Amino acid sequence: MTKKNNNIRLSAAELSELWASYMNDSMSACVLKYFSNKVEDGDIRPVIDKALKLSLNHVDVIESIFKKEDYPIPIGFSQEHDVDINAPRLYADGYFLNYIKQMAQISMNNYSMAISLTAREDIYDYFSKCFVESNQLHKMAIDVLLAKGLYIRPPYLPTPETVEFVDSKSFLAGWFGKRRALTGLEISNLYANSQRNALGIVALLGFAQTSKSKQVKQFMMRGKDIASKHVEVFSKLMRENDIPVPMTWDTEVTENTSFVFSDKLMMFQTTALISIGIGYYGLSVSTSPRRDIGVDYTLLMGEVAKYSEDGAKIMIENRWLETPPQAANRRELIDMK
Repeated sequence: MTKKNNNIRLSAAELSELWASYMNDSMSACVLKYFSNKVEDGDIRPVIDKALKLSLNHVDVIESIFKKEDYPIPIGFSQEHDVDINAPRLYADGYFLNYIKQMAQISMNNYSMAISLTAREDIYDYFSKCFVESNQLHKMAIDVLLAKGLYIRPPYLPTPETVEFVDSKSFLAGWFGKRRALTGLEISNLYANSQRNALGIVALLGFAQTSKSKQVKQFMMRGKDIASKHVEVFSKLMRENDIPVPMTWDTEVTENTSFVFSDKLMMFQTTALISIGIGYYGLSVSTSPRRDIGVDYTLLMGEVAKYSEDGAKIMIENRWLETPPQAANRRELIDMK
């Protein structure tokens, strides 16, 4: 039997993944506490409470790891400073459920990456457990969405009569000549990216309504316009191939304008989702052989990257952006002597 390697120092990857998880879970706990206090649907409440319990537990576990490693615990987010759980309702129950479903999906991707970068046994086991929990939460949310008729299924494909091979360069074409039909992966990515942007529009509208900062309001509305443009780009590609376009959720936002979440929390969540979106676009490019679709994604990524940079500048300017784990600046240390 091999000895446990829990006394080995945390690697850069392990430390960074734990730090990012702490920030995300402390933020999620604030959002989910508000959701839990506002939800009215008895079928959706258990999903929210399950998600909240997981986030709170993750924060506790990572805090204990950081204490053992004598690593500073991030400030992150707290109910005291970043959310008013008694504020009027900002979103409908359906948004709560779709939000958790999307966050669980993102968490599975993040935890699978964390597992692949981890070697120390206790950290590996922790992220593995988190992946399983996120998978279970994702399934729980999908089951409720299905039961309520709210789950939006991706399109179906016809069944071919025989196996076929690509025999024409037009398979890669996009701007000129005959365009081939979309592949299943291209459809799946267009559909999923459209849904994520549609959900993002709802979040950004709510954030813009309740922020007291003109700078943050403008940033959120700019993001809403970008997301709307991206939904239209993806929808156009699907309509050209007679593929049904997924619904939007604009009506899930109430008219509440009072404080719900701090500007720091709203900016953190928005910039975090931007980064995740860029990753999904990159994956979509790698699975889209058609040149025009690849170019569309590349242009959209550039637009979103600029938006993300501007968001980071706002956070730095307002001292909302905590410094993530980073290497020592050897040149600076040398210059100080």
